[in-house]
Amino acid sequence: MTAVEFNFSLNEASKALKPFALRLTKDFEEANDLVQDTLMKAFLNKEKFTDGTNLKGWLYIIMKNTFITNYQKMVKKNTFIDTTENLYYINSSQNVSINDAISSFAQKDINEAISRLDDEVKVPFELYFKGFKYEEIAKRLKVPLGTVKNRIHIARKELKSKLRIYRDNSYILEF
Repeated sequence: MTAVEFNFSLNEASKALKPFALRLTKDFEEANDLVQDTLMKAFLNKEKFTDGTNLKGWLYIIMKNTFITNYQKMVKKNTFIDTTENLYYINSSQNVSINDAISSFAQKDINEAISRLDDEVKVPFELYFKGFKYEEIAKRLKVPLGTVKNRIHIARKELKSKLRIYRDNSYILEF
């Protein structure tokens, strides 16, 4: 294939590249840049194209590889690397103080809410919470599997209602 024929074929195939570029980049300007980069690479490497093979397929592969390379460069460029000398302080646990007050209040409220559940739903819920499977709970309590699932669902629903203050962590910031 002569250089003129290759350029003509490249120009014809370039029209099919735009939709693929838009699908990859999801941005009109970036898609135009990607098509331009693809055509430039194809033109500069025309001697690598084997005459009689699928030119569009070759261009799609160039475009996909160009997109991946550009994406990897962008991710690498946006990665923050801390080069400070005091890195050992980041993972040091000797200077950390932990305040368990909020979590202990929450745990107390959770335990109290569970204790107030009817035994009919509390027992299956506690067994499930301890790691028993639905089938094991059904055998242990000698009730149908659907009943176990229903009772656990009811317990969750009641607990969610009673403990709705903990649904959002914003209460931590209010003093």
